[in-house]
Amino acid sequence: MNAKKYDCLVVGAGLYGATFAREMKEAGKKVLVVDRRPNIGGNVYTEKVEGINVHKYGAHIFHTNNKTVWDFVNRFATFNRFTNSPVANYRGELYSLPFNMYTFNKMWGVVTPQEAEDKIREQKQAAGIEVPKNLEEQAISLVGTDIYEKLIKGYTEKQWGRPCTELPAFIIKRLPVRFTFDNNYFNALYQGIPVGGYTRMVANMLEGIEVKLGTDYLENKKEYDAIADTVVYTGPIDAYFGYRLGYLQYRSVRFETEVLDIPNFQGNVAVNYTDRETPWTRIIEHKWFEFGKDEDGNDLPKTVISREYSSEWRPGDEPYYPVNDSKNGDLYNEYKKLADSEPGVIFGGRLGEYRYYDMDEAIEEALNKSARCIATGC
Repeated sequence: MNAKKYDCLVVGAGLYGATFAREMKEAGKKVLVVDRRPNIGGNVYTEKVEGINVHKYGAHIFHTNNKTVWDFVNRFATFNRFTNSPVANYRGELYSLPFNMYTFNKMWGVVTPQEAEDKIREQKQAAGIEVPKNLEEQAISLVGTDIYEKLIKGYTEKQWGRPCTELPAFIIKRLPVRFTFDNNYFNALYQGIPVGGYTRMVANMLEGIEVKLGTDYLENKKEYDAIADTVVYTGPIDAYFGYRLGYLQYRSVRFETEVLDIPNFQGNVAVNYTDRETPWTRIIEHKWFEFGKDEDGNDLPKTVISREYSSEWRPGDEPYYPVNDSKNGDLYNEYKKLADSEPGVIFGGRLGEYRYYDMDEAIEEALNKSARCIATGC
């Protein structure tokens, strides 16, 4: 290994790492990608089960308003026309997500947008909220007390493991609320699922690039650092520094996946269980990402579902969502100071930057950083 020389070592074969590697390769650089997992794709990894592309690490729906990013991913996959329209299940009552006129009509019997707006304003005033100070107050300001109590509170507290009054308001500010009958959750110009699954797309991105899987960079850090001019690190930033300042906190997710010998379990990709008593946050039925058909257009006779359980992260668990509070923000800033002074290393992605990225944002950031790296010699 020491006899080889790479311009760039990319640690992590997820979207950020694969994008960065692709751009460096096309700039004529010699690139090596390593990943501790036995597969490429990171958390967008899909595996075929009973002809169904199963999203092993949770549902991933690609959506973006960025044409540059959209054009980039379409080089490596054909996207279908999937539209994300989740359903909320509150103790057997079903409601439309995003919150829209269907939701308001079922909740209150209102028919017009004005009636819905008046109801929300009335409930916000009754709660005495002027400037929202936490997630609970922000949610009530957006959709009123009834919707908050039934469709937000229980789900959110299961998701984050904390009372809504202890969560920052900004977490829910991007929640879509529409006074129309539009069931499209994402307000994005481009949206869909790569035909054949994300793993195939990432494999196409990494075509012609050397990849080593089942390889833990941190366990062999000195050896790998010695063979590359630049390291692009997409793992947890605190792990890179041996947790010397302490552990950053995450929320983790556990999945229970099963194959069912029926063609249709819930009739939708995602059903969120918003009561506090149901232990899982949602159920994903994977076949509906691709309309219940295989690549030849044939109906699939079985279905695969995954129940998702949110949990507090412990060392050894898979980290999913950074905990965006002041304590962790301060700790990350201290780690970032260390990262900024680390020669020859670029920290990127959800774990490397301790921030939540949508898929398109991760790709956009990798495109921008790789362009700077190529232009300046990293």
